[in-house]
Amino acid sequence: MAISKWKKWLSYFKEVHLESTSSIHNPALHVSLVAGRHQLSTDDAIYSFDDMYDNFAQAFEKIDWSKFEGKNVLILGLGLASIPFLLEQKHKLKFDYTCVEIDEQVIFLAEKYILKNLQSHFEIVSTDAELYINQCLQQFDLICMDIFENDFVPPQFETVSFLNQLKTILSPSGMIMYNRLALTKRDKVLSDRFYENEFSTTFKDGYLMDVGSNYILCDSKRYLLKP
Repeated sequence: MAISKWKKWLSYFKEVHLESTSSIHNPALHVSLVAGRHQLSTDDAIYSFDDMYDNFAQAFEKIDWSKFEGKNVLILGLGLASIPFLLEQKHKLKFDYTCVEIDEQVIFLAEKYILKNLQSHFEIVSTDAELYINQCLQQFDLICMDIFENDFVPPQFETVSFLNQLKTILSPSGMIMYNRLALTKRDKVLSDRFYENEFSTTFKDGYLMDVGSNYILCDSKRYLLKP
C-alpha cells in the first residue's frame, strides 16, 4: 500500500497510526508508521518493524551469507514480513519463502503493506505452525521461528517434540534461528532455561545469540561470521 510522503515525513517526529483491527487470535492489531517504517503491534508487543526489527536485524548481521547456499526459507510467524524484508532489502538476498501464519488478519495486513513490494517468491499458509510442521514433507535451508502471543512463546512451541520436528524438516546444511524474548530478568531466566533444557538437548551444537532485548537461538555456529 502506497503511503503519502507527508505521513512518512511526520512519522519521523511522531507515530502515525494507519489502522487498527482485531481477530480471534489477536484482540488488537495496530499498524503504524514510525521513523518511516511499518510497525505491527498489539497492545503489549511489537510483532514487526521493517528493517528496525532489531532481533533478526542484528542476528542477520552476524551471518556470513556468502557461505549460505540455500534457497528455501520457512518462516513460522509472519507478522508484517520483517524477516523477508530484511533479507531482500538490506542483504539483497532473494529466497523462496513459505510463511506459516495462523492469523488471517495478519496475513491480510502483510499483503496490504509489505509483500506486494518484495520481489521474492512467497507461499502463504494460514494454519497452526505445530500442525504444519507435523505434516510437512519438505525440507528447508533456513527456518526462522518467530511465533509470539503478545510477549510470550506459546508452550507447544517450546517442547523437545516440536524442536525435533523442526530438526526433521531442516536440510543437512540448513540453519535454524529461533527468536526468544530477553527483555526482563524473568524473560532471560525463562529463555536461558529453554535453551539449556530443550534447545541444546535437540541441537547439540546450538548457539545462543544475544541481540539485546531478545535471544536468537541457532542450531550451530556454521554460518556465523568469525569475530
